[in-house]
Amino acid sequence: MAHVEGSMEDGENQATTILVTPVWKDSVRLRAFGRELANELARRDSELQWIIADDGSGFAEKEALQRLCRDFEMSYPKVRVHFAAKHYGKGSVVREAWSLEPEAAYYAFVDADGSVSAVEMLDLIEGAEASGRSTLAIRKNTETTKVEEDLWRKLRHYGFLTACHRIVGVKSQDTQCGAKVIKGDDYRAIAENLQENGLAFDAELLAELSAAGFSWDEVPVNWSRKGGSRVHPLNDAVDMLAALFRIRRRLRKR
Repeated sequence: MAHVEGSMEDGENQATTILVTPVWKDSVRLRAFGRELANELARRDSELQWIIADDGSGFAEKEALQRLCRDFEMSYPKVRVHFAAKHYGKGSVVREAWSLEPEAAYYAFVDADGSVSAVEMLDLIEGAEASGRSTLAIRKNTETTKVEEDLWRKLRHYGFLTACHRIVGVKSQDTQCGAKVIKGDDYRAIAENLQENGLAFDAELLAELSAAGFSWDEVPVNWSRKGGSRVHPLNDAVDMLAALFRIRRRLRKR
């Protein structure tokens, strides 16, 4: 059974926008980015609810996250930690955390490593709220944005993107960037169809939104590679490719 810890009372749990930061044995990486995010949320006098969602990391990480949450609360009180009962994957824990607020107007998530800065993540959320549309961050070099990634990561990125286009028909410039804002009504319309618990969660989310007739905006952001990633390039690439075929089969059955 999952549970939530934080300073907010039950009556304060309703929020217009829910921002989830998924973590799995990530307390060290979260420390710097979490403080940056808490400070930026406070500076903007934000009303969103921030949930740090732990994907079954274990007792030691639980204690570390509790300490971090208390630290972040000093700057931004509307933060809490959600602990999943078991480790299933990023997609599972993001959906679980989003389900805590079934009537939210927007559901967002941002990765804990800080590859997308707090400023750009909150700009993304505010842009989505202003436009009334789902909005995705994309890694793209422009006159105002810079992407710092090595050649191998770039090849994996474009390889999976091509597979997404061809296998499940997702038309996006970047399915996997770890910063997304989804309109609540759009998400609720497809939430029960989502089954992928791992790294293919993003691709399934977009495939289901597209199949249901929903669209989204894409915004280039600065992106820099951070250390400490637990992605295993070969194994995860095989798993994600297999997931795309599972997604296609489910879509075709409807």
